[in-house]
Amino acid sequence: MFFSLTGTWIQAVAQSWLVFQLTGSAFLLGVVGFLSTIPVFLLSLFGGVLADRVNKRKILLVTQTAFMCLAFFLAVEIQRNTITTGHIMAAALLNGLVMAFDAPCRQAVVVELVGKKNLVNAIAMNSVAFNSSRVIGPALAGILVSTIGMSGCFYINGFSFLAVLCALFLVKVHDTRKRGKSSAFADLADGMRFIRQHRIIMVLIAMVAAVSLFGVSYVILMPIFANEILHVGMRGLGMLMSSAGIGALAGALLLARLSEYAYKRKFLIAACFIFSFSLICFSLSTDFVFSLFILGSMGASSVFALSLINIFLQHKVPDEYRGRVMGVFMLTFAGMMPFGNLFCGAVSHFLGVSYTVFLSGIMCACIFLSLSVFSRWFEALDKFSRAQKN
Repeated sequence: MFFSLTGTWIQAVAQSWLVFQLTGSAFLLGVVGFLSTIPVFLLSLFGGVLADRVNKRKILLVTQTAFMCLAFFLAVEIQRNTITTGHIMAAALLNGLVMAFDAPCRQAVVVELVGKKNLVNAIAMNSVAFNSSRVIGPALAGILVSTIGMSGCFYINGFSFLAVLCALFLVKVHDTRKRGKSSAFADLADGMRFIRQHRIIMVLIAMVAAVSLFGVSYVILMPIFANEILHVGMRGLGMLMSSAGIGALAGALLLARLSEYAYKRKFLIAACFIFSFSLICFSLSTDFVFSLFILGSMGASSVFALSLINIFLQHKVPDEYRGRVMGVFMLTFAGMMPFGNLFCGAVSHFLGVSYTVFLSGIMCACIFLSLSVFSRWFEALDKFSRAQKN
């Protein structure tokens, strides 16, 4: 997974720079981001249903192969010098379609591989793999674009999926599929009822939605920050993205050190507010070194918060609902991103990227404050209800 994700980050940075070179438009950067994630919003719930009904290993073999083919398609088009914005948009849409079924399955399969006893460290290890690649990939992209060209970056990503496919052929997954003859829509409705009955799950998912909708969409504007505000070019863009990855890696390693659950709720709230404050500081920065530091803080706090939410959800959810709850998790995490990308792209077109990111930070802080108050109210209500029953 580490090798594959490194290739994915190389392609992501190269692709954002390619779109900016072809169009010079912040809005079209937002459109490409929208197309890559809107299928997740529309279909990830059914991806979660499928994960509860079909062998997860088989699903992942199909989805990872599809990702590989799409990377090779773009590489060939770039090499032939026939690449257009339309090609990139079509590939982004197809990638999002595959992601809608891949992501819930990847989240749900973790428990089947390691069990709940090792879940905290497994999710932390997963974050370490993801964020290590997030450090290395963008930095390599800045070098590789100028040495082997854009097409080479896409070819590297295509070949990197072979590592995941080999691993999937080797691992053994404990099968916890739902047995029964109910329809997919009936299973989906059952999963939604389960979530509604557990209000703390709804609060956690709402926190993920806030991060996705307003928090992480700044990434699509990074080429403009690098080029027009910080004046550091493509190599500087790679360093900025890597700085966020270093911070995220630090956050994942810190999470692995937390063996007790007593203070995890307070850590979650603190991480959310640190992320919001860092987002505001980054929007105001015109210094490259300070921006690197702030992006590290943003990476650490966002990964720490999202990983804690993932852990809380995985511990709370029974095996038979895991795929569907992870489908909702991915709906709010990746599925809200297209709207966040469009919001950032459209607002930055009129107000500029700095004001857009500043507004995003303020909105995140307000939402987190409201949800932290509601979660305390829910907790108090649950304690009162248990006392009344006793």
